[in-house]
Amino acid sequence: MTPFTTLRSVAAPLPEADVDTDILFPARFLVITRKTGLADCAFHDRRFDAAGHERPDFVLHTAPWRGAQILVAGPNFGCGSSREQAPWALADLGLRCIVAPGFGEIFEANCINNGLLPVTLPEPAHARAMAAAQAGETIAVDLPRGELRLADGTVLSFTLGERQRQALLNGWDEIDRIRHEESESIAAFEKRQRSTQPWLYEPAETAGR
Repeated sequence: MTPFTTLRSVAAPLPEADVDTDILFPARFLVITRKTGLADCAFHDRRFDAAGHERPDFVLHTAPWRGAQILVAGPNFGCGSSREQAPWALADLGLRCIVAPGFGEIFEANCINNGLLPVTLPEPAHARAMAAAQAGETIAVDLPRGELRLADGTVLSFTLGERQRQALLNGWDEIDRIRHEESESIAAFEKRQRSTQPWLYEPAETAGR
């Protein structure tokens, strides 16, 4: 997973509330199990018409927001079912940071586990970020400092749990995090197991004799 430290990008505005995971990744695509190549699935029914042509009115299809890596969204973004494909598709679309007043709980965790930074801001700060996005301005994200910096110099502070913060800074998914936090316990367990059950560690061809 790519570590997240700082990011500077134009921010795309999506002020709508309650954008759920079925909007982010429609259910009919759930048969797709790969994590890459999902960009066209993200917001699919908002972005494409029945013939597969781009809808020109979707924010990420218009200047200056095409290619934006930051999305400033409305309240309760990512609510609905717990499909991890939603952040997979958003990441494949090029997004690295989503700013909102609040997120669906499972979606927020899935974002962190897949390298997307979810920034929760209180309403006044969120309104400033949304205004900047609607004006087509660039926003700088600094995760080590917990800050968003707007073009006019305004600094909007945000917090993230330390475990989640470290996961993003180091590019850790859940397995990476467990290996980091529990490496000594895992090594001690494997040492005991090698002593008491050595056959588990023998090559398959040897074990089968």
